Amino acid sequence: MFQQFYPREEYDSTYEIPFEMYYQKGYRGVLFDVDNTLVEHDQPATARAVELFEHLRELGFQTCVISNNKDYRVKPFADTVKTPYVFKAGKPSPRGYQEGMKRMQTTPETTLFVGDQIFTDVFCARRAGAFAILVTPLPYKENLFFKFKRLMEKPFIRAYRKKEHSKNES
Repeated sequence: MFQQFYPREEYDSTYEIPFEMYYQKGYRGVLFDVDNTLVEHDQPATARAVELFEHLRELGFQTCVISNNKDYRVKPFADTVKTPYVFKAGKPSPRGYQEGMKRMQTTPETTLFVGDQIFTDVFCARRAGAFAILVTPLPYKENLFFKFKRLMEKPFIRAYRKKEHSKNES
């Protein structure tokens, strides 16, 4: 019933994802959320983020960042990591994801999406047909709206983990 909110995989950090494995499985593009996925909320691109994007290009991946934020937030980040971007993506609509795949010249079957939120990132990636990876959000002082969203996500995350746990025991 809630499968559309379940990621395909979950990692503690974007920086722990074994992208080499996914490349070997045939994935060729990676769409990323920015805030709390690659960097803390409203922070510029870090050296770690730049290194990640360089590594992904060396592996052969196309990349793109996708955000509901405005151009003035997303463009400087994307320019620093040297990747295309989609701003005002309209998540949870799949429109922004589809635009990102178009810019990377990938298909839903060859695209990974990495984000930190169930209701926008994972739900939207699943709707667009991409392989959804959920990461633990980077720590930051959340406002009331984000605290509420995180609280609402908890039952979905618990259900997903319970399903994965029982699947792994089989």
